[in-house]
Order: sequence, then structure tokens, then C-alpha cells
Amino acid sequence: MPERILVTGARAPAALDIARSLKAAGFEVHMADCVPARMARWSSAATAVHRHASPVHRPAKFAQDIRRLIDRIDPIAVIPTCEEVFHLAAVAKTDGWSEKLIAPPFETLATLHHKGRFAVLCDELGLPVPDTNVVTDSVGLMREALGADVVVKPAWSRFGSQALIKPDAAALERLRPSPEAPWVVQSRVEGEEVSFYAIAHDGILTAFSAYRSDWRTHGGAAYVFIPLAEPVFERLRAMAQTLARFVRKGQFACDAIVDEACRPWLIECNPRATSGVHLFGRSAALGRALLGRDIARPSPGRWRNGIMLDTFGLGDALRAKRLTAWRDERRLSHDILSAPRDPLPPLGALLDAAGFGLRALASGHGLAEAMTADIEWNGQPLTPALWERP
Repeated sequence: MPERILVTGARAPAALDIARSLKAAGFEVHMADCVPARMARWSSAATAVHRHASPVHRPAKFAQDIRRLIDRIDPIAVIPTCEEVFHLAAVAKTDGWSEKLIAPPFETLATLHHKGRFAVLCDELGLPVPDTNVVTDSVGLMREALGADVVVKPAWSRFGSQALIKPDAAALERLRPSPEAPWVVQSRVEGEEVSFYAIAHDGILTAFSAYRSDWRTHGGAAYVFIPLAEPVFERLRAMAQTLARFVRKGQFACDAIVDEACRPWLIECNPRATSGVHLFGRSAALGRALLGRDIARPSPGRWRNGIMLDTFGLGDALRAKRLTAWRDERRLSHDILSAPRDPLPPLGALLDAAGFGLRALASGHGLAEAMTADIEWNGQPLTPALWERP
């Protein structure tokens, strides 16, 4: 009987490709989320896709659902892929099953996620990071940012959707930093934005990929993923190995800016799965690497989110007169959603996107915020009392 794995955050394309890799490695894959996750539900990658309550809106019910799910399917490992990782780490510590969770302890996750604390960590580890200051009031924000060549963003944030580059006084006055909602002011490094994704076990890298993108949303999220070449790839890999000794176990990913001297500067970290997963081509080696049983290496080729490229990308191509580049990208890259003998995930992803769009309209927030509002973590205390019986 195959070993069972539980993959959470089933809404994410990265979760789907992780499930495909685990299935290729011979595991029985179960997935879970607090939204319908039709993309995963309609895929052949998972034996079943389970539903649980939102850890943000119904934390006690979330904990109860996770406990029952783990008792029922008895997985050898739980692999988070989105920001539910913070809530799972807290529940796992309370309930005593942290060894099953493919993620570092909660405090390690918090250090990586907080942009100011991550910068301090990089300084301590000797990794290049721009000058970064945390501000918790408007006076400090004005003092650090006004008239300076800086990037300003919330310490707890994602997708770059709230980042401001060299903001003026009017933009700064609209911000409300506080001790509960700090912001960071980071010196701006000019160059190309790149990203890497890594898996660590016992402080050693078991998987690493690095990529850039010529296609991004206006918030900065990439939807085409182009593998990086030497020497930047190896420089980033060395940085990831240094971080792996701190992370010890689990997935982590970083964004960096490569300056004109070809030197990468780390700017922030995401302690979860990211689009770098796709560069492994759904290999069985990645599935085993997630459990520390193999070393996975990225496959050649570029990847795209076909739905994003055909919608946002086409619009951008028409505006910027890049239709030839758009056609070439569709021809040269592989789609992250579709796969041989697995044709339905793109349709499921469209319906999932429509559902998140309706949430965004109802809440008055942007699509990016609507996609994470029910699972994200922004520094609020996660205490055992939250997980008591609903």
C-alpha cells in the first residue's frame, strides 16, 4: 500500500505540481483547502481533495478539521504550500505532530516572513541585503523614506502588491504604520528581479531552482518562469544553502535583485512553495526531495501560467506592442496547469479565479488580497487557545 501524503493549499498551481510529483514518486496524494479548489479537485493528481475551515475566520474549526483529517488518512507527511503553513505549524506544535510537517518551526517561519527580521537574519549570515529599517509610526516613516531612493512595503505582505518605490509625501501620508502593522523602508537596488525556490532537510538543500520573468502583473507577480543561467544561478544557490542551515526543514523562496555587477541582493523571503516548483517538470525526484529522500534538479525549459498569459499577458502585449514576444512565449513555454492525461485543471482554475474575483468585488479589495485573505498570517498571535473546541 503506498504511503499517504497530505498537501495543503490546494488552490495554488504550485500545490498541483507538487501533487503531480508526489504521485509520480509513487505516493498516494491527498490535498486540502478551505476553498473549493476545483483546479486540484478536477485533476487526476490527487486521490481526494478535502475541505477544511478557514484558519483566519474559524481557527478552532480549522484545527478540528485538520485533526480529523490527519486521524482519518494518517499521512506520513503534511506539506503546506501557501500561508496556511503558519497556522499548521502552530497547531502541529500544540498537538505534537510537528515531525510530520514539512516546514520549520513557527518562530523560524515568522523570521523569514517578516521583511525586517529577514534582513537582520541576512546580515547575521553574511548575505547581501539592502539597508532595511522597520518603522512603526508615521513620524519614523517620513524620516526614513521622504526624499530617499527607497522601497516602502508592509513588513507582513505578499506578491509586492503594496510596495511603493520612492514614494512622495502624499503617498507616505496615506500609510498608517503601527507596532501591530509595521512597514519597512529598504534602499532601492536597481537591476533585474529574480527569484529562487528551495527545499531543505537537515539543513541541506534537496532541491533548488532559480528563475526570472519578462511577464508580470501590475502588482509584480510573475506568470512566466524562465530558468536562470550561470553565474547568477550558482550564486543564488550558495545563498540558499546558507539559509537552509537556518531553515533546517521545509520549503522557502526568496526574491532578489541582480545589480549591474551581476551581484544578487536578497530583498524578501516566502517560507512556502512558489512558482519555482514548476521548473522541476513534475519529476518524481521532486516528490522524493520534499521528504528528504532524493536530490531534485530543475529540468530545462520555460513555463507559463497559460490563463494569465492569455488574459493579462495579451492585454499587456497589445499595449506595449509585444505581440511577437507573446506569441513566442506561448509557443516556447510549457503550461503549468495542463498536463498529459490531466486536461481539466485549466477549466477548474478559471472557475476558481471567478470565485476569487467575486470575493474581491464583495470585499472591495484587490484580487491578490482576496486570494489569500482566508489563510494569510500578518503577525497576529497564534496561541493554543485559538485551537480549542469550536
